[in-house]
Amino acid sequence: MQNNTSHESDRRFRSLSRRNVLVSGTIAGFAGALGLATVGSRSGQAMPGQSMMPQNLMPGNSMMSETMPGMMSDAAHDAEILNGALYYEHQAIWGYTAAAGKLSNTATGQAVLALAKRNQADHMAHRDTLIKVIRDLGSTPVTAEQSYDLSSYINRREGNLDSDVNIAKLALALETDAAIAYVTQSAKLKNPDLISAGASIGATESSHATAIRAAFVALGMDIEIVPSSFVNADNRSKWILTV
Repeated sequence: MQNNTSHESDRRFRSLSRRNVLVSGTIAGFAGALGLATVGSRSGQAMPGQSMMPQNLMPGNSMMSETMPGMMSDAAHDAEILNGALYYEHQAIWGYTAAAGKLSNTATGQAVLALAKRNQADHMAHRDTLIKVIRDLGSTPVTAEQSYDLSSYINRREGNLDSDVNIAKLALALETDAAIAYVTQSAKLKNPDLISAGASIGATESSHATAIRAAFVALGMDIEIVPSSFVNADNRSKWILTV
């Protein structure tokens, strides 16, 4: 990794981060163009492969729309999945805020901070849109918690909050899982417009992961920016970087 005299790495890191910020924003705009903000009115860390829905929001919870016993309307079904996505958008927003205060004032730390702020802005846009759609579907959006437990990632050595580099690795693991979860869970939605929009948000999460990996390359790490043709549970290990 970077040493004290590697000013050129810092310069390339900052330059590449700015370019990736622009790419990330473009993809986020594309996600909005697909119409996630309007499909609701037309409708009737989770790990990859698992439900995005936290246990307290599973069917039968009072927060969900009432349905006939043993049955769930398409709208309530889709709202359940979107509420799971909203839970993790809240988590991502909190995570970036918590990490920001732990980054150093070095060029590397501030470059990580700039990229983190841009990624967080996308998550905020996703959060606001998901809240609107869930309400349009007749359900209650899950609210943000005061803090979230990231110990499972830290225990697996998939990042930490103790250095600029490890914070970036933790963000990479979270963004990778978000990309996998969005694609996996979007396929379970009933509304075709929501499926397309959810997959497009998954693409944005993939761009976040790609931008973080590109930042490591700019620092001199010998890794592929896009390490696999797919982002799914089977090749998750190719995307993340361990401590």
